[in-house]
Amino acid sequence: MTSSHPLIELKHLHKSYFNGDMETPVLYDVNLVIHKGEFVSIMGPSGSGKSTLMHILGFLDTPTKGTFLLQGKSAGTMDDDALAAVRATRVSFVFQAFNLLPRTTVLQNVMLPLLYHPTIPDAERLARSQKAIDLVGLTERAQYLTNQLSGGQQQRVAIARALVTSPDIIFADEPTGNLDSASGGLVMATLQKLHKEGHTIILVTHERRTAEHAERIIHILDGKIQSDSKDFKRILAGTSSLLK
Repeated sequence: MTSSHPLIELKHLHKSYFNGDMETPVLYDVNLVIHKGEFVSIMGPSGSGKSTLMHILGFLDTPTKGTFLLQGKSAGTMDDDALAAVRATRVSFVFQAFNLLPRTTVLQNVMLPLLYHPTIPDAERLARSQKAIDLVGLTERAQYLTNQLSGGQQQRVAIARALVTSPDIIFADEPTGNLDSASGGLVMATLQKLHKEGHTIILVTHERRTAEHAERIIHILDGKIQSDSKDFKRILAGTSSLLK
């Protein structure tokens, strides 16, 4: 889908959780723009609000107030059917725990989201699943059971499963958290490769080394955006032009 609007735009977004009369604020006045094709890391310590922000961006939660636009359309105006369609077709997730079915094959795991996709016909499922497996470098493992794979390979299966519906955004939530450094490096290299091929990736992590694989790092602390490397790069670019 093409649009003149940013892929994601947040305006003065707040999020609180309520327990009776007790309010627990989590996000404060978040303003953010993400364009199609970006690779963005949202980085912060445990409790900073980064996971809550990802859940809102991925349509798994709703803001308490403020505006969330997806290509110019307000998420707040979407009914349940529209929200379900967005979750099924436009966003996908890669989680720290892989969330694979252990006694089924790589191919069957990757194909699973297509069983619930409203527009992809049965005849395309196998070809799309195999293509996604090829993209993450597991062509020779397609018929392996997922519990026969290493942790890094299992995470790449999870990435292939996220890819198979051709979503607008792939969310990666601490994707290297359960992996050793070598396996984690392979997973991040896979995400970088997908970004170079045009995919939009939003990575959530508490680790600086992992965050630095992205082209843009947003640092969140105590529910507020503390820094955005895109702003820093823009300032540097402006300074450079003044010096010419």
